[in-house]
Amino acid sequence: MRVGPWIAFAGLILSIGPTVQLSAQSDTVRAAALRIAQTRPDSARAMIRRLVARLSPQDSLYPGALFTAGRIAADATTAATSLQRVVVEYGRSVWADSALVLLAQLYFAQGDPAATVQAAERLRLDYPDSQLKTRADFWGARAYFDLKDDVHGCGLIREALDGAGADVEFRNQVAFYATRCSPLGSGSPTPPPPAPGDSQAKPATYAVQVLAVKSAAQVDEILTRLKVMGFDARVVRDTSGLFKVRVGRYATHDEAVQAQKRLKTRIGGQPFVVEES
Repeated sequence: MRVGPWIAFAGLILSIGPTVQLSAQSDTVRAAALRIAQTRPDSARAMIRRLVARLSPQDSLYPGALFTAGRIAADATTAATSLQRVVVEYGRSVWADSALVLLAQLYFAQGDPAATVQAAERLRLDYPDSQLKTRADFWGARAYFDLKDDVHGCGLIREALDGAGADVEFRNQVAFYATRCSPLGSGSPTPPPPAPGDSQAKPATYAVQVLAVKSAAQVDEILTRLKVMGFDARVVRDTSGLFKVRVGRYATHDEAVQAQKRLKTRIGGQPFVVEES
């Protein structure tokens, strides 16, 4: 398995996981390891290794420990091994669907769309009622698009859009990829006209524009990179067809300037502050 941008991906998966309750002791060790992993990853991995060694493979807490080991692993191969064990050996545990989503993300980050599709489709087949199905739909759709299979890709991206719920940022991200599918949202109700009070001018906000191009591939790359770094990135498309990648919604110009400086340090280029109404 080809190891891709693991360092960036590791930052993303540290923020992802199921909200389940384990025993107090195990949960405390896991929570502490995840917290420590942000600054001292080697110490966190040692904590989880000790926990895994202490537990019996038959213990109900074992798959949760394996899952955490995968989340904080030092490299992609080790992460995939732990996550695959959760899926194969503990497919009935509460961690299996989460492990499949992380595997899909890992494979996508490595540039392996076929493996991404396999992980996403397995979650859809084995765990159709999972709360993470929408995420699997999203990553599966992106992989299908990379494989030039727009028929399956559009089917999944529409399901992801239907299930995006109240997560505005995720919905916007899904909607960006859904624009390549036609017709889009034919079954969606027409939004109601704005209420009289909505016509009042809203206070201006500020954002940092990082990129403005006509290539969806370029947008995809920088958007994924920014989100992995922890930035609130989104895409705005103007009337000329340009895709504009922007970060944040800041109440003041000074806040936006500070974000601009951080972005310039992290990714280079010439990011600049824009005013949005």
